Amino acid sequence: MDTPGMISCDDELRHWPTDEAQARAVQDRLRPSVRLDEAGPEPGFEGTVVGVDVAYDDERDVVAAAAVALDARTRAVVDRATAVGQISFPYVPGLLAFREIPTVLDALGRLARTPDLVVCDGYGLAHPRRFGLASHLGVLTGLPTIGVAKNPFTFRYAPPGPERGATSPLLDGAEEVGRALRTQKGVKPVFVSVGHRTDLDRACAHTLHLAADYRLPETTRAADALCRRALADA
Repeated sequence: MDTPGMISCDDELRHWPTDEAQARAVQDRLRPSVRLDEAGPEPGFEGTVVGVDVAYDDERDVVAAAAVALDARTRAVVDRATAVGQISFPYVPGLLAFREIPTVLDALGRLARTPDLVVCDGYGLAHPRRFGLASHLGVLTGLPTIGVAKNPFTFRYAPPGPERGATSPLLDGAEEVGRALRTQKGVKPVFVSVGHRTDLDRACAHTLHLAADYRLPETTRAADALCRRALADA
């Protein structure tokens, strides 16, 4: 995968951190590369949106990643790939990307097409260091990315209205780091944040379009099911 503006993934993987101090230094070094000056593709665009997710077997130190490509307009699955690797970084809240990204990159690289947008099951700017998985993956690949998480991490929010499409700010102090988004009437919201080369309005619109029938976007649902199967077969 060769996308304009991407960091050299090979170089980053060769020097992948093995402890907290190294990982935080990498976040500090790469954070300024996050692009917040692009709106990203329009919802329902003619192209491919890819969901990525991982599953772990901690007893074997194994992680399985899945990348599932959907037609961005119809939400039909058009491609899928998996990869299995060894967990090479300890569990540390706020540094989960360092456990996941090498295998996620492997899965993405096995797709037959380059994504126009990547949806991560996690955080982008809604991260204590403003550099969650979606931002990290976006910087490494150069691709537009968003994060759609199941919980608000350490941030606060007022419940959005009960109707589908209602939102409320996800706040760190007075700073809006993302939004709580109600994807289905009366169902718990998801938490959307910008990763790289997108804006928050479009990140929420993409999430709503992809979550036509369920709380979670179809990208996440498909990638979650596939990575679990890959882990079971590993």
